[in-house]
Amino acid sequence: MNSQVLVPQAVADTTHSSGDSNQFDLRLLGGFRAIHRNREIQLPLGAQRLVAFLALHPHLLLRTRVAGSLWPDSTEARSSASLRSALWRLRRPGLRLIQASDTNLCLADEVTVDTHEVVAMVRRLMDRSAPYPAEDLDPALLTGELLPDWTTDYWIHVERERLRQLCLHGLEAMCERLLTLGRYGDAIEAGLAAVRGEPLRESAHRLLISIHLAEGNQWEALRQYRWYELLLREELGIEPSPQITRLVGNVRHAAQGLLRSRVTGRSATPTSRRRDARPG
Repeated sequence: MNSQVLVPQAVADTTHSSGDSNQFDLRLLGGFRAIHRNREIQLPLGAQRLVAFLALHPHLLLRTRVAGSLWPDSTEARSSASLRSALWRLRRPGLRLIQASDTNLCLADEVTVDTHEVVAMVRRLMDRSAPYPAEDLDPALLTGELLPDWTTDYWIHVERERLRQLCLHGLEAMCERLLTLGRYGDAIEAGLAAVRGEPLRESAHRLLISIHLAEGNQWEALRQYRWYELLLREELGIEPSPQITRLVGNVRHAAQGLLRSRVTGRSATPTSRRRDARPG
């Protein structure tokens, strides 16, 4: 980060006699929360939007870009005034969320953000050569929704979808790692979390089918396939791809053969009974 960034008094951190760091935790998954030393700080909505925007764009930004993105329907002068007002509302003794100069803004270095942690976790999971801690294999960490109550800003919809797609890939990577480790139950949990995130996502269904087959649960694999097949037909009017169909090819053929034999057996039984009932 640019060492020449100036921090105005309005948002500057006051040094504590104890020498403690800023210790700010910003939580955007499930809703906005700013926590300073285990105590939640209440911020006005305008200040929340500014902090969240900077957290989701973790690099130095021009003031004009920030103002134009947060207040797109206002004139440049009015959006700049709204930005100054939001910065002023962040003025708290001993607190610093934003570093600012006359031309640039960014989130303070000391602030930790849950979405940054999620992105780092997904990157570790997707890099097969990278080590990862055991807690990276918890699917619950990748199922939070970004600021779900914020519905009017276009930029938040873009960031929400970006994070959703990243988390879906992360859940699938987690599922593959757990499958490789033979942790089938945990792998199914991760795969189902991906399916909950997007029920029509074929890659997640393929992983679940692969897990069931690895466990020897052919009926579970076929049931997963049929569920996906039904979803596709009802929602999109299309058939599953050959890639997923091949996974359950043998199981499907066996099930269809068994069904045909049962139908044939039922239809033949009354005839044979009538034949047996004829007088000799």
